[in-house]
Amino acid sequence: MQADTPSQQTGSLSRMATLERKTRETAVAVRLNLDGGGHAVVSTGLGFFDHMLELLAGHGLFDLQVEAHGDLHTGGHHTVEDVGICLGQALAQAVGDKSGLTRYGHALVPMDEALALVAVDLSGRPYFAYEGGPVGDNIAGFDSALVAEFFRAVVNNAKLTLHVRVLAGGDVHHSIEAVFKAFARALRQAVSPDPRLSGIPSTKGVL
Repeated sequence: MQADTPSQQTGSLSRMATLERKTRETAVAVRLNLDGGGHAVVSTGLGFFDHMLELLAGHGLFDLQVEAHGDLHTGGHHTVEDVGICLGQALAQAVGDKSGLTRYGHALVPMDEALALVAVDLSGRPYFAYEGGPVGDNIAGFDSALVAEFFRAVVNNAKLTLHVRVLAGGDVHHSIEAVFKAFARALRQAVSPDPRLSGIPSTKGVL
């Protein structure tokens, strides 16, 4: 396994990160701009997953580029997890020391009959809770159990706290879409600057 190779641009006007990860199972490249306009260029070989990442960029107002080549003949697990790892690491780089950021974010998002609640804390402590989401259903070759695997990888590598609750289900596509949209909006809130805060958003002085 080769080491991840990150690069970062930081500053008052730019919060961007680029990261590549290559293993015997996948090759993934991610570019993230937290101050973008919601533009996405995504290719993972999993059409439904591409669509969800596009929603993440669009509703988070992030610019996101993802290119992934994986061993899809064995299933989507390695590809989805490694994209989550790269995105989590890119997010950690882009937010830097989190100085001046809101830190917390939450969103309650409906998608027709589905309803998802997501809460985010840029805590520096990885913790993931996921309740009520579909597991085992297949959408266009995408295993719905991989939703949890993706977010777990993001959480562990971005070192954030994430609670996901699917409060009302129904159509599996709608449930997952509501989760990604809610995560996007909660994360957008959490990484947004707080105009009244100049330092680290913690009484400990570090996150």
